[in-house]
Amino acid sequence: MERENEVQLTAVNTENSGPNRSFSSVKHIDAGVLNVGYAEAGPPDGPVVMLLHGWPYDIHSYVDVAPRLGAAGYRVVVPHLRGHGTTRFLNRDTFRNGEQAVVAHDIIALMDALEIEKAILAGYDWGARTANIIAALLPQRCKAMVSAGGYLINDRKSYKRPLAPLVEWGWWYQYYFVTGNGESGLESNQRDLAKLVWRVNSPKWDFDDATFDRTAASFDNPDYVSIAIHNYRWRLSVADGDPRYQDVERRLGQGPVITVPTITLDGDSDGVTPATDGASYRNKFSGHYTHRIIEGAGHNLPQEAPQAFADAVVEVDGY
Repeated sequence: MERENEVQLTAVNTENSGPNRSFSSVKHIDAGVLNVGYAEAGPPDGPVVMLLHGWPYDIHSYVDVAPRLGAAGYRVVVPHLRGHGTTRFLNRDTFRNGEQAVVAHDIIALMDALEIEKAILAGYDWGARTANIIAALLPQRCKAMVSAGGYLINDRKSYKRPLAPLVEWGWWYQYYFVTGNGESGLESNQRDLAKLVWRVNSPKWDFDDATFDRTAASFDNPDYVSIAIHNYRWRLSVADGDPRYQDVERRLGQGPVITVPTITLDGDSDGVTPATDGASYRNKFSGHYTHRIIEGAGHNLPQEAPQAFADAVVEVDGY
């Protein structure tokens, strides 16, 4: 059953972004194995846009995107992914699984619970990967897509091939989390570790403590560490996933082509995934496709360049 906190979503002046900008409340709904916390903006009967965040971030990556899209007539839904914010597992015995197929399944379950048949999906990091998976395997549920970082569906075999040293350095925390020290380190230093990742991933983003603290509250989720650790250990093939998703993961490992209209974005100042011209994954998109590089933006592209991200959503809807 859906329920809403007493305080509604804060009215936002899109001309003035800053640390005081926030979703003042979230709604909650049971969806699959989760009770999902999510924010909304815009008219309830508008075309739906699902905005999906990454790690270590939360729904506030979209605090300046959501009101822009809402003002353009879209119904905007911004969920906390499993292990983040106010999203909780319904059963304490449920496997705290962070593999890619499960996160995508969560979003389909949320769409079903909200009676959303089809949506524009937009995201970065974990969120972009989740959008990619749904667009590839369930295109009937995805009207169009904006994917910061390009084509991000994981092929675990590819992680066994070494990358250039600078690229490997950018993924340091994945290897750290494989170790016992990495797990205990994330448990003990959630905020310091996340702030370091923010600074490395977005070297030109001059965020302040208030902006970081607003998001860091989401790391207090009781499953935050378990989900993050499992996600990266699974990705590096040192943790097993759920056997029920083996066939799905096998399909994803084959790099399925995405047919829905897509815009891919890269920030030219992304410290972990350097911007490209999109040529390396161009053949993964068979529908109407555009790639662009956003000047001055890093890894958390929607929060760093909200107007460019919102514009891409509106543009891809018109393809």
